[in-house]
Amino acid sequence: MTEETFHGVFPYLVSPVSPRGDVMGDVLHRLCLDLVAAGVHGLTPLGSTGEFAYLTWAQRRRIVEVVVSASAGRVPVVAGVSATTIAEAVRQAQEMEDLGCNGVIAMLESYFPIAEEGVVRYFKAIAAAIRLPIVLYTNPAFQRSDLSLGAIEALSHVPNISYIKDASQNTGRLLSIMNRVGGRMQVFAASSHIPACVMMIGGKGWMAGPACLVPRQSVALYQHCQRGNWDAAMRIQRQLWSFNEIFAAYNLAACIKGGLNQLGYDVGVPVPPQQALSPEGLERIRRLLDEITPTTRDGGH
Repeated sequence: MTEETFHGVFPYLVSPVSPRGDVMGDVLHRLCLDLVAAGVHGLTPLGSTGEFAYLTWAQRRRIVEVVVSASAGRVPVVAGVSATTIAEAVRQAQEMEDLGCNGVIAMLESYFPIAEEGVVRYFKAIAAAIRLPIVLYTNPAFQRSDLSLGAIEALSHVPNISYIKDASQNTGRLLSIMNRVGGRMQVFAASSHIPACVMMIGGKGWMAGPACLVPRQSVALYQHCQRGNWDAAMRIQRQLWSFNEIFAAYNLAACIKGGLNQLGYDVGVPVPPQQALSPEGLERIRRLLDEITPTTRDGGH
């Protein structure tokens, strides 16, 4: 693929792993094919929904191989890179480039707090190591060392740090980011209750796990936003809010995997010690899928 301009809906893919630890490539490949057929604009393995923190490097690598193969150049693949050290993050990013990814979404894991200077150095090192466009990911609910507005502004001057996915759920912060980066960095929505709002203020799209379950609705939401059909967009947005209510009560990966299993994709359960979705949670997901996708519960066929 040529120089990328990322936009639209990028589902955060699940990572199907068997109880023995084998990546279940067949079901992941089929899921990717069906998502592309549904009109998504890109695929993102090894995000939060992909349980990257619970996978070995061999598992991560295999997952990306499967997704790149399934994409076959039709949509960009933007893979997660996450580490606690600069050296490991650089190694991962270079492997992602070698595997044929079209971009990386860069995350910082930390045990001890890291000063802002160290956070900036981490992301700059990733950018310097590869030619691919980079999406910064910031999620203060999970990250011990978050990206401040000052750090984001500094990183926006790095040529291939072109995007940010901010999961703070604070549209005021998103406006501050947009004002400070001056168009050098584009913004993607994260949580499923605000993509229409983010696109209304100039965002480029939505990167999130729920798009695995409702890809056509997610694409329709994006298309309505692009056309300025805000009433139609908000009708879909209000439906998607129901996913957020369920995710707030249960494990994110468990919810997406539980829903996909009900849609005919045997993706298994979250990697232990995470727990599978409870019977109550499965029932809530089932009811929501029946309401939103009453004719698509056939595994994409």
